[in-house]
Amino acid sequence: MNRDPLAVWLADVVRTAGYAGADEFVREHDLRPYRLRQLYHAAVKEFQDDPSAVSTLPKALRATLARRGLRLSSVEPVALQRSGDGQTTKGLFRLHDGNAIESVLMEHLGNRTTVCISSQAGCAFACQFCATGQGGFSRNLRGVEIFDQARFFAAQLAQRGRRVTNVVFMGMGEPFHNYEAVMGAVALLNDPHGFGLGHRHITISTVGLVDNIDAFTREAVQVNLAISLHAPTDELRSRLMPVNRRYPLQALMQACERYVKATRRKIFFEYVMLAGVNDDDSCAKALAKLMRGPLYHINLIPYNATPDGPFAATPDARIWKFAAILDEAGVPVTVRQNMGRDITAACGQLQAETQPKTHRVASAAH
Repeated sequence: MNRDPLAVWLADVVRTAGYAGADEFVREHDLRPYRLRQLYHAAVKEFQDDPSAVSTLPKALRATLARRGLRLSSVEPVALQRSGDGQTTKGLFRLHDGNAIESVLMEHLGNRTTVCISSQAGCAFACQFCATGQGGFSRNLRGVEIFDQARFFAAQLAQRGRRVTNVVFMGMGEPFHNYEAVMGAVALLNDPHGFGLGHRHITISTVGLVDNIDAFTREAVQVNLAISLHAPTDELRSRLMPVNRRYPLQALMQACERYVKATRRKIFFEYVMLAGVNDDDSCAKALAKLMRGPLYHINLIPYNATPDGPFAATPDARIWKFAAILDEAGVPVTVRQNMGRDITAACGQLQAETQPKTHRVASAAH
């Protein structure tokens, strides 16, 4: 598949305006390559949404594109919520077909900012502790729909003289279940002639789709890889994460070994702390044995409540005891700081309440 950033952007943007594809768009408006680059630059560098505002284009072309309904953004902001922590903003975005997604901007101390973006409307993997998984799956996002979430927050930050410094694919959906669109979005984020975010400032998280971990290993990118692990045994992980029945721990860890051997890059393993489920000393010791790779790093994540989740959060003291066991075993470990809990923007809380499938299920229940 062509991952040229301009080609990815153009193919997706023109579809939302009803064109059959990029070729039809180019023919209809007799566009030369430099005109396409002007449009692309206006969207991804200047954060323009309306083609009629692109001053580098002739007035007649601007008017024609506006009449045709072309928009330079594929996501429409519906609502923004600002957390009481003063650092977290959650955005609800409507897509052209009525589906909706959520994304989060986190403004850390200093100049670092992180945008957590979604790759699917809903999620098909039904992890028991995740609100998105509880809501079901609607559809994959296109590459531009994924990219435009970061682009939106970049425009917001630019008004205050700031920029996006990091992007994580940790929002709604399983990124490797939508592999090509996600890699297209990575190309858009990384394009030095466009958005210009370095590969090492991008992280993709997966529940452990082994085939696509292997595909990612072969990519010529230095994007960070994170694995949603959450349990140190097959019995427990299969209960929490149904995907483990297809890709059990042995297969997953072998794929991780292949990745590290080929890339010499660190893997981050995410582990949500569930009281009385996966947080006792025996789990910590089993996890330490699993983390024998030289470039493995554990992120412990305090559990964030979800409406339908049957779990409780591990107390802070227990989390730090768990971390100490890992540390004593020589496993690099950090405890993630939660941001945006009060607006359900923290890890595992992005919801599928606006998904058509969720509404159909809810209606049937009543």
